[in-house]
Amino acid sequence: MCREDLGGVVMEIKNVVVAGAGVLGSQIAFQIARCGYQVKIWNRHIDRAEKRLAAIKAPFMKEMQATAEDYQAARDNITSISNDLAATVADADLVIESVSESVEIKKAFYSELCPLLPEKTIITSNSSTFVPSELVTFTDRPDKFAHLHFANHIWKHNVAEIVGSPKTATAVIDDLVAFARSIKMVPVVLKKEQHGYIMNALLVPLLNAAMALWANGVADPHTIDKDWMISNGSPLGPFMIQDIVGLRTTYAVVNNQYEQTHNELFKKIADKLKPMIEAGHTGVEAGQGFYHYPDSEFKDPNFFK
Repeated sequence: MCREDLGGVVMEIKNVVVAGAGVLGSQIAFQIARCGYQVKIWNRHIDRAEKRLAAIKAPFMKEMQATAEDYQAARDNITSISNDLAATVADADLVIESVSESVEIKKAFYSELCPLLPEKTIITSNSSTFVPSELVTFTDRPDKFAHLHFANHIWKHNVAEIVGSPKTATAVIDDLVAFARSIKMVPVVLKKEQHGYIMNALLVPLLNAAMALWANGVADPHTIDKDWMISNGSPLGPFMIQDIVGLRTTYAVVNNQYEQTHNELFKKIADKLKPMIEAGHTGVEAGQGFYHYPDSEFKDPNFFK
């Protein structure tokens, strides 16, 4: 159990639902379950959710020096994986939405979700690019809606970025801070809405700059990564990061940026990504993105020569 003594405060959040078991959604569910909560997952494709949870085992054990028994103990706390939304959220105290990064998909999901929820339920979004005030109007409980954003490999990079809209109740933010601490996160509460929060507000410009160099024909992805890693001592290059995130997410983010700014550069990048996605080369999970996996080109000692 990861629940900590919170100075006598009784945690009201007990039953947690993660909606959307993509790369990060599955990690969020796993981390919460690892910390003793009973977790249910809603995902349209049950087999994909099962596959992503299974894929967590190796990196979790390696990065946390954990055992197979540690993994299984967490996995056992995920009590349901279902595409029946009504049954999944019937007793939810907290729903963490992690569906595709599309405003239309999120709007449709909230329209389906809200009529099914108990009055008590807090809704949060793990959106990487939208801010709460852009999504809160799709819900029926503006005072109980906020964003709770996590980093990839959540068990290791354990920051939870928390921000509400102007309508979010202060008590809800306090509940989310307590919840974040109880799942071994470091809560970072933003004072105001910010696209990309703190982490992605810093990271996305780097990724955009790298993709612009690629899209404009300045250099290929491997060369760009090599330069960045050697010059800055970084363990990962920007295109390695894109592969980890998954190119479907990258494509959605770039399209959102184009819709918001009408900057043709973002369309140019999206047009470069589209054939990769159509070919199934969507990143680490697919076995190929900008690199091949598991025997990636950057593991070759000659890569840095």
